[in-house]
Amino acid sequence: MVLILRNIVRSSAAPFKRFYKDSWPVVSVRGHSYDPDGKTTVQILNKNVEVLMIDSYSQLGFRLNNGMYVMGPMAIFPHTVLSWNVSHVDAISEDSLTLFSLLEPKIDILVLGIGDVRNSPKLNKCVHSFMANHRISIEVLTTQQACATFNFLNSESRYIAGALIPPLTLQPTEDDVIMSKKRYNMLYGSGEGL
Repeated sequence: MVLILRNIVRSSAAPFKRFYKDSWPVVSVRGHSYDPDGKTTVQILNKNVEVLMIDSYSQLGFRLNNGMYVMGPMAIFPHTVLSWNVSHVDAISEDSLTLFSLLEPKIDILVLGIGDVRNSPKLNKCVHSFMANHRISIEVLTTQQACATFNFLNSESRYIAGALIPPLTLQPTEDDVIMSKKRYNMLYGSGEGL
């Protein structure tokens, strides 16, 4: 039936091709995505993209190793990043995690970064039971730990996903203090710095 209709459309388009040949571009008639085996296919446009890593994070979002900035919460995969529609830890539910259970092939592990919150019993109960039903391992960590864990597992070429919420507060590390002192010395001379 589809073959007959396709041939009818092609044959009926022939006179129009001759009439509009010089003045209008003609779009050729193509088959549907359901031809020949009845399945819809997706073509990935960024096949040669390097593995994504998280370079840094802030209260506003994340910076990736390819120079991209992601504002707000994100769902990150080895070669793709999406905005994740979750505003805070309490908004994480089975509905917000459904994306990770639908992926094929199944991910090995989901790294969940919940900002700067250390532990949420309600979240742990909800998330762990939902992911256990879908046979997906999960790590619930602070965003700082989740970024490092995601980068490590991703560098091992494991099929993982990260669901990350930016932290509300940032704690400076020892490296941050040292770098600030170096910058101060470069700008203002060899003073004490900060």
